[in-house]
Formats: sequence, C-alpha cells, structure tokens
Amino acid sequence: MTGANDPDRARLRAELLALGHGMEVPEPEGGGLTMAERVLAQIVAEAVPVPVPVPPGRLERAGVWARRRARLLAAALSGLLAVLVLTPPVRATVADWFDFGGVDVRYDPSLPVPEQPGAPVPGCGTPVTTAEAARRSGFRPVVPGALGAPDAVSVSGLPEGRWMVTLCWQEEGRTIRLDEFAAPLDPSFIKQVREQPEWLKVADGRGGAVDGLWFARPHVLQFGMVDGDGVRWSRSQRTAGPTLLWVKAGRLTLRLEGVASRERARSVAGSAL
Repeated sequence: MTGANDPDRARLRAELLALGHGMEVPEPEGGGLTMAERVLAQIVAEAVPVPVPVPPGRLERAGVWARRRARLLAAALSGLLAVLVLTPPVRATVADWFDFGGVDVRYDPSLPVPEQPGAPVPGCGTPVTTAEAARRSGFRPVVPGALGAPDAVSVSGLPEGRWMVTLCWQEEGRTIRLDEFAAPLDPSFIKQVREQPEWLKVADGRGGAVDGLWFARPHVLQFGMVDGDGVRWSRSQRTAGPTLLWVKAGRLTLRLEGVASRERARSVAGSAL
C-alpha cells in the first residue's frame, strides 16, 4: 500500500516489533531481529492490510477503525502463536528454552562432545521399599509393567522440599533407571544438548497420549540434590545416555534412561500405570 497509509503501516510495524522485543524468545546469534520480531514483521509486510484512518468527528467510523485495528493486532499475535505451536521445527526450538515438567532443556550446537559418552547408567541409592518411597515422596511410584517389579527403589531429596523416587532394573549387566518426581513450575534438572530432542507421543495408559521428548544422543545432565537430612544442597553433573522424558497426568515427570531403542522406550513408558 502507498500514500497516506504508509505512516500507519510504519506505526503498526513499530508496535508489533516492540511487542516482539517484549516476548521471551532467545536472541539469534550475531544480533538482529528475534524470531518473534521476524514473524510479526512478515505478517505486517505480506498478509495484513492496514485500515484507513477516518476524518475527525466521524465517531461511528472511528469506532469501526479502532475495532479493526484491535482485531489486526489479535490476528498478528494469533498468527505468531500458530507458527510457534504448529510448525514442528519451531516447536522443537520452543522446547529448548521452555521448562518441560521440571527439566530445563538447553540446546547449543557449539557445546563440546560430552565426556565419557558411553558412561554406564548409575544405579539406585540406599534401597527402600516402594511403600516407604511413596510415604516420603507423597506420591505412589509408577511401575512400568513392561519391566516388571524393580530390582531396587530409592528416594532422593530435591531442592525446596521435593523428593525424587528412582526405580532400577538390571538387564544383561546394564542398568535401566526411571526417575519420578512431581512436575514443578521451576526446573530441578538441566539437560545441555548438542542436538535437538525429538518430540513424540507417549501412551498415557488411559487410551490417550501425551507429549514426550526423546534424547537419542549422550548429553550433559545437571541436577541439584539434598542430603538425607535435608541440610546440605549440592549440584552434580554427569553424562546421560539415551533418555525418554514425559509428564504423566500433568503432575508427575518421568525420566527413563538406559533403554537405547526409542520404540522400546515408548513401549515401556506406555506400560507405566
């Protein structure tokens, strides 16, 4: 559009870019516009007409113009959200900086290759009964039917008075480990990955499915732990192998490590009742 509408287009673009600046989207390497700003700018440049201002005193038309402008901004935001939610490559990027059930996934292709990529999966700590684990953690541990009764169960303290239950199985000299903890609003675990995790669906045991993340490659896992007395807090770091991460019933985060096959990991997760 040209002429008198050009100032309106410029003002609208500036407003949308300012909105993009306020959105929590990772800054691109080398500076420049953020992803949100680029999407908003493209919406303005290619898809959205700018309403024509009306002369002063025409209140009814001015009201129409104001409503159209509000719808325009809403449409721009809806378009941005649709791109973020529905486009798979962008959706994967969103997962990198959003907390996923108390696990913060940080994608950085420049990270060094993790040390000891073939490190064994650590086993459980001091063993307790399943009933004791439920009493201390405040939730009933989920046991995957595909793996049967665990060989060991342990409980670990997390920051802010939370608890994690760990179930372990021994299979052909290897450890399969399932960590379970209440999905918090703030992350207790950090995964640093050089490759994007894969989004997939995990059966929820009730005929439906939930989102999951599959980490096929070794990656760095950081986590904070509290001692048995709840006094000393420490942050640890280790290399984790292939891992499946999902949230059950919107309240319990499960982290399965030690199953190298993605499809078998999904099968194990689907049997967790």
